[in-house]
Amino acid sequence: MCGERSIGHTGTLDPFASGLLVLLLGKGTRTARFLDGLAKTYLATARLGQRTTTDDLTGDPIGEPWTDALPGPDRIAEALAAFRGSQEQTPPAYSARKLDGERAYARARRGETVELAATPVTVYGMELVEVVGADVTFRVTVSTGTYIRAIARDLGEALGTGAHLTALRRESIGSLRVEDAIPLDALAPDTALWPLGAVLSHLPRIVVDDAGRTELSHGRPVRGATAGTVVLVGADDVLAVAEGDGEWLRPTVVLTTP
Repeated sequence: MCGERSIGHTGTLDPFASGLLVLLLGKGTRTARFLDGLAKTYLATARLGQRTTTDDLTGDPIGEPWTDALPGPDRIAEALAAFRGSQEQTPPAYSARKLDGERAYARARRGETVELAATPVTVYGMELVEVVGADVTFRVTVSTGTYIRAIARDLGEALGTGAHLTALRRESIGSLRVEDAIPLDALAPDTALWPLGAVLSHLPRIVVDDAGRTELSHGRPVRGATAGTVVLVGADDVLAVAEGDGEWLRPTVVLTTP
């Protein structure tokens, strides 16, 4: 539909989730790794009172449901606030994490006991949006690799009620926001797609002249007094992504041709 033979993504969504999914086309697929570390923001709803095998609404109930009074908004807000910062998080048993070379969800579906090691994650922001009955809606910004299902599960543990995730929407990845995205049903051969430069806007940008473009097209470095990862651009397109050492900009991904 878009005239490209190759397409890649920067992170899938759970089947019941919605929201932003960044797709890279053509040569742009080679820049996916430069989006891996961006923070992601989600709008999520956890239902208090019941744990499930998957930590979300697709799983089977675990144990008896909570029948006592539910905690109030102040207590819930306090429990959510405790998630802010760096921490160790145990991934859900039904996850894509590997255990002895096999996806954890494959083992869990066979009825095996899955015990995954906790991994470091960071919750940059946490906000209680509303509480309606047993449903707690919150907005959270997290590091790559953080499971929102696990936050819902752990919220239930902190409150003593049990909980599971019932809704999830990814609102942003770095500076890319879902309201600026193109709906799948609106895609057509003449649809104006986001330029690669916009997708890589979180990286410093350096303009390269025609001589530099020629050097880059052959994979050769160009001079530049910048350190770290940078995007090298021409008049109106991305030429390469490079690593600078303060003297030279050495291309790691070349997107222009001789």
